[in-house]
Amino acid sequence: MELLSPAGNFEKMKAAILYGANAVYLAGKLFGMRSAADNFDNEELAEACKYAHERGVKVYLTLNTMPRDSEFGMLENFLCEIKDIGIDAFIVADLGVLSLLKRIIPDCEIHISTQTSVVNSEACKMYMSLGAKRIVLSRELNIEQIKRIKDAIPPQLELEAFIHGSMCISYSGRCLISNHFVKRDANRGACTQPCRWNYTLYRLQEEKRPDDVPTIMQTDEGSFIFSSKDMCMIEHIPELFDCGIDSLKIEGRMKSAYYTAVVTNTYRMALDAYTKDPKNYKYDPVWMYELNSVSHREYDTGYYFDDPMNDAKTVTEGGYLREKAYIATAISYDEKTRRATFLQKNKVVKGQKAELLTPGKAGAGFTVGDMFDADGAEIESAPHPGMIFDMVMPFDVKKGDIIRGG
Repeated sequence: MELLSPAGNFEKMKAAILYGANAVYLAGKLFGMRSAADNFDNEELAEACKYAHERGVKVYLTLNTMPRDSEFGMLENFLCEIKDIGIDAFIVADLGVLSLLKRIIPDCEIHISTQTSVVNSEACKMYMSLGAKRIVLSRELNIEQIKRIKDAIPPQLELEAFIHGSMCISYSGRCLISNHFVKRDANRGACTQPCRWNYTLYRLQEEKRPDDVPTIMQTDEGSFIFSSKDMCMIEHIPELFDCGIDSLKIEGRMKSAYYTAVVTNTYRMALDAYTKDPKNYKYDPVWMYELNSVSHREYDTGYYFDDPMNDAKTVTEGGYLREKAYIATAISYDEKTRRATFLQKNKVVKGQKAELLTPGKAGAGFTVGDMFDADGAEIESAPHPGMIFDMVMPFDVKKGDIIRGG
């Protein structure tokens, strides 16, 4: 089973690969559903493919917006420029984009985006007849419905499903709230996430149904009737295997590199534990501890086990549950002196509690010890963003390891 991680920029892609992704999905500067992410220019896309392929990781390019006629010339030029750089698959939602892709890159692999809202096997087979190799299923499906689809489609047609990250209040992301408030089209990658905003409601009652008054919970922070909980399926790895999904997808191209590393690492540990010994597999609570260390809203299992009409899917608290501080990333390590060199992300002070995160392991706690600046002078803290410093470590450290707040 493939673990597919988000790559909003090169740093995040490297984190995803280092911490266990089998494939990453990313976008160019245009035509992807996350235009607010840094994304990749054409030269960076080529470099990203080279970097990933050298490490046995696949690269999927998102082309899942709904372009207008006036944009197809630009899209055609873009595809001609990147057709030979080694993209492993293209994620598309629009039939016109699919048609253009087949003309310009006839042998390309096509994945059908969740934006198409595929919820049945007949739609899967129709897209397969148009050249698709994989379907990214609608997030509104439950486990049993996915099983039925898997049983009804040809074995060579792959299924992909989201298993962690932000959920949308609208059906498969088809939303116009952002357009209404700020004239930015969510279906073309420019969503401002107004579903997460704080609203004050004075009345919600339909004139012909005066007795049918919705129940709305309002806290001191306001009402959050649009803001969906985040999906988290870490406690249900066996069920994901059983329903026949080929690729497990993590949402989060606009999240931090720390988020990408932690979430990828956690699901990697769980998947490896299950595949190693399915019969004796046990869920490890430390995995939820890891996922709670990243920025997220309240967790839920999405629609895998519940009806989409369940109003418990919206949050009860406003904003994010904040992640642990991302302190530094390891650049090198000297086994003899036990000194590791780090690139600072946030201030760290000698004597504070911290944790070291390394691929394949949960965070290990320690107390920050002796620290030195780039010239070797002993220091009490590393206060400056981007600062290079050394630290004496109680554990062996690998390049790319992360120090976070304890």
